[in-house]
Amino acid sequence: MSHESFPTENPAVVTCGLPYANGDLHIGHLRTYVSGDVLTRSLRTIGQETAFVSGSDMHGTPIAVNAAESGVSPEDFALDWHETYEETFPQFDVDFDNYGHTHQSENVELTQEIVRTLDEEGHVYEKEIEVAWDPIEDQPLPDRYVEGTCPYCGATARGDECDEGCGRHLEPGEIENPTSILTGNPAEYRTREHKFFRVSAFQDYLSEFIDRLEGTKNARNQPREWIEGELQDWCITRDLDWGIDYPEDETDLVLYVWVDAPIEYIASTKQYSDRVGADTYDWEEVWREGESEIVHVIGRDIIQHHTVFWPAMLAGAGFNEPRAVMASGFVNLDGASFSTSRDRAVWAEEYLDSPFDTDLLRFYIATAGPFERDIDFSWETFQDRVNAELADDVGNFVYRALLFANRNYEGTPDAAVSADVEAEIESAMAEFTAALNEYSVREAGTVPLELARFGNEYIQHNEPWKLVDEDPEQAAQVIRDTVQLVKAIAITIQPFTPQTAEQIWTDLNEDGTAAEATIEDCLDAPPATFGEPREPFEKIDDEQVEARQAALQERIEDEDTDSETDTTMTDIEPLNEDRIAFEDFQDLDIRVGRIESAEPIEGADKLVRLQVDIGAETRQLVAGIRKLHDIEELPGTKIIVLVNLEKAELFGVESNGMLLAAGDEADLLTTQGEAGPGTKIQ
Repeated sequence: MSHESFPTENPAVVTCGLPYANGDLHIGHLRTYVSGDVLTRSLRTIGQETAFVSGSDMHGTPIAVNAAESGVSPEDFALDWHETYEETFPQFDVDFDNYGHTHQSENVELTQEIVRTLDEEGHVYEKEIEVAWDPIEDQPLPDRYVEGTCPYCGATARGDECDEGCGRHLEPGEIENPTSILTGNPAEYRTREHKFFRVSAFQDYLSEFIDRLEGTKNARNQPREWIEGELQDWCITRDLDWGIDYPEDETDLVLYVWVDAPIEYIASTKQYSDRVGADTYDWEEVWREGESEIVHVIGRDIIQHHTVFWPAMLAGAGFNEPRAVMASGFVNLDGASFSTSRDRAVWAEEYLDSPFDTDLLRFYIATAGPFERDIDFSWETFQDRVNAELADDVGNFVYRALLFANRNYEGTPDAAVSADVEAEIESAMAEFTAALNEYSVREAGTVPLELARFGNEYIQHNEPWKLVDEDPEQAAQVIRDTVQLVKAIAITIQPFTPQTAEQIWTDLNEDGTAAEATIEDCLDAPPATFGEPREPFEKIDDEQVEARQAALQERIEDEDTDSETDTTMTDIEPLNEDRIAFEDFQDLDIRVGRIESAEPIEGADKLVRLQVDIGAETRQLVAGIRKLHDIEELPGTKIIVLVNLEKAELFGVESNGMLLAAGDEADLLTTQGEAGPGTKIQ
């Protein structure tokens, strides 16, 4: 990979994490796919040759389990969802150059070729391990066929991942107190021979790789825990009927889904290359030869797979490594997590059935916050941003600038762009390119907004409606400038709102499409004549939002009623009826603190060492929040600390106090006002 600034002379590929062919898409899923599409369109805008690929993840135990419950084959079950995704993505203008799936022959053959190479190069070995087994049904229980207790944190876990606790990837045989999800029978462990990939042999390579990896901070920092620790080799086979067979192996083992899933990135690129021809786009130049620009856009829950296992596989098989990994935060709903089981989600199909244009959602989820941070969706905030930013800022400027130009000049006035406006546009072009080199789609999205705000102020300051009679030459100059700003806005907003950008492009009477325009075209003269424009964005009214919110709330309440005690009796602990005296409460010394520094504790998956200013002094605290918060964002955060708790030692590190947090997600308690460090809670 190169580290030259975009655009480079090398071909690029942007990939998105494969959707698992196992259920409906919601707007939380769409965050990565829309952002991947925005990134691809933006890179092309600045002149970077880029392909955009993904595919459906068809293998693995959840699909096998759900297919059996549905009474169909795993292949038919997964293909049905794959076809749904193929239909859904284009409706949100997520325009993949190729969208395949992992059960296609290209991926099967390429996966077996890569595994065969790893085996021949000595990177794979056989080892007897303990695997979970249902003794009554007399069958193995790979991955999610078994549930039990995480050996690292004690949380309830599934066979391949502690998804309810520390988030660790779990190898076969690690889970404690195993139970078969097929029958509910207690499982036992039996010895089976499986294949292992020597990840540990790539530790030095991975340490160097993670230092040069670009992308979001969480994708670069989170993997260091594994890479700098004792890397464990990776079991790459499973006792399962559904999957890709291990090459030239006489056993009934199939490859673990996380072997063939990322290889689909290569296979999908190859499918695209085969379709358009290597002269147009050569997949081998991207993945095998020379320097290429590979960018993975994923959810943060699969960082480890893309920054540890995947680059080690690529290096071992002689393929190019990724240049960047962009890992997104989650999308919450009205301040709380999505819950698909309780229907607490805004589904993709639901949004498509709403009266709102998909451009509006694309802009919202791509620019609502930094990509690596969680964002919150509510219909009210969605309405506020659409109305204020798209309708009032962009739409208002574009419409009145083009309308005034059409009615007074029948198009672009015969004048040169002023030096000030030219400089403003040049600055915007530079900011747009810089944002992409920082992998910030959000910052790229502010460029057209700021141009529109500048344009609105420019019109208000110059009042061209007065100049038409008082100073016609100056009036022409002002309107000439505003039309140029509109063109620059159309080009820079196109990656975010492609349909609206094409409408503006057409209203300008420009040749070609806005999608074909490059950043340099922002300063090319617009057409001399164009017709009366259309309003780019319509405001969302209160009644529309109230209807959507009421429907969502009714659905959640109905689901809660159906599940009876799901939230009231299970998720929320009963109140403690044992009362304490007020004097006992006064014995607790609880203060406002401010985190001065935060760093992970080596060898501890969940623990963070905090230096906290509590007014009179700075205390060291140890807190189990490493998996729940971005530790780089913690310094400066105000928290609530119990300061007269007995000292404790965790992983050899002294903790002198305890921060207070709510719930399993460790929602940090803080103050609403300006209370400083040391202020007593009473």
